[in-house]
Amino acid sequence: MYEKRCLLTLTILFHISAYGFVSAGSPTGVYMDNGVQTVKQDFMSVEERNEVEQEILTMFGVPKIPRKSPKNLDGSAPQFLFDVYRSIQQDGLHDRKERSVSDVGQYDDRTVQDSDVIVTLYLSNHSPVSNVRHEHGKRILFELNDIPPEETHMITSAEVHLYQSGSLSSVKKYSVTLYQVLITKDGEKELEFVDTQNTTTDFDGWLRFNATGALVSWTHYLYPNRGLYVSVHSHDNEDHEIKPEEIGMVTWADKHQLSEAKKPFMAVYLKSRNGGNIVGGPSLQKHYRRRRRKTIESSYNSNPFQNIAEGFQSRSCQIQTLYVSFKDLEWQDWIIAPDGYGAFYCTGECNFPLNAHMNATNHAIVQTLVHLMSPVLIPKPCCAPTKMAQQAVLFFLEDNNVILKKYKNMIVKSCGCH
Repeated sequence: MYEKRCLLTLTILFHISAYGFVSAGSPTGVYMDNGVQTVKQDFMSVEERNEVEQEILTMFGVPKIPRKSPKNLDGSAPQFLFDVYRSIQQDGLHDRKERSVSDVGQYDDRTVQDSDVIVTLYLSNHSPVSNVRHEHGKRILFELNDIPPEETHMITSAEVHLYQSGSLSSVKKYSVTLYQVLITKDGEKELEFVDTQNTTTDFDGWLRFNATGALVSWTHYLYPNRGLYVSVHSHDNEDHEIKPEEIGMVTWADKHQLSEAKKPFMAVYLKSRNGGNIVGGPSLQKHYRRRRRKTIESSYNSNPFQNIAEGFQSRSCQIQTLYVSFKDLEWQDWIIAPDGYGAFYCTGECNFPLNAHMNATNHAIVQTLVHLMSPVLIPKPCCAPTKMAQQAVLFFLEDNNVILKKYKNMIVKSCGCH
């Protein structure tokens, strides 16, 4: 499993070590240590750069680069996920209370921790089926095309975020209830309870509703997605339904007139069925085997960077810089954060004696001793990661939907002899 996770890093390294140069006008987006400092490595062919780019896209689960459009980080959904992203990067989720407050409402830290993918969905461009009377401004419909397939991901939670603009006039209590819209075989409307929240007329902020059951019914049980119905009732007169805008809720009747920062959105939390591990596809594994074979067969003397590589190998096991710049790849139009991916890698020798700074395992120490007695039969221990961390990536999909993905074991934090 570890080998599969490392295929992307190894593919980049083999591309660099085994092949020639390209012109300075063909940036690779890859930065590595040259023995003195970290420098940009401009020596992949155009074909190889395209291969590396495609493998990174495959890793992200993006079949092709989304069409370029100006980033709109002022929208409610991007801002919500950007707040979540910053929390993940700061590793603060474990130290805070159960609920964290974003500028765009609340979220459960445990739900964020347990998910590998978070997708936000805006209102659909298609109007819901209109056979519910007087539903102007009460029916909302989300496009579900950007949710990963059930074969690869499991929905753990889904939340609808609706904004309410409070008023300082007389304070009254209301209940806001979400229903799933169903149509019976006879063509009659049927409403199924989803969730409810209590509010007051002076509340200014986001109301959050648990819509997990409704989403699962659409994606797993394939119920037709006819949207959600929003019902508002006063605590003083529960039999009388009022329009959402009467208590200051932002109307979605004309979504083109909505403020971007107050648009309703759905946040979908998913768990990868393979545990969030990256499994190299056939293309990636084929390139890895081909590069490895050609690297072994090629003459090191023909590579002007071989002296540097030999210098690295003569050192003791240590961590080295490997950084992929998304800006240099010209992906800044659709990747919100981070600006690049600091993968790092392990290199160097595990020679006797194994010092404390080599983080050697007991097995590696024994293997070293046996290697000294029988160097032909028993190889030396290998320099490999001893601690790894996840990498979160936040990017736009089509239709300005935003997705946050967490990739496990993507960053080398420390190296040792194994």
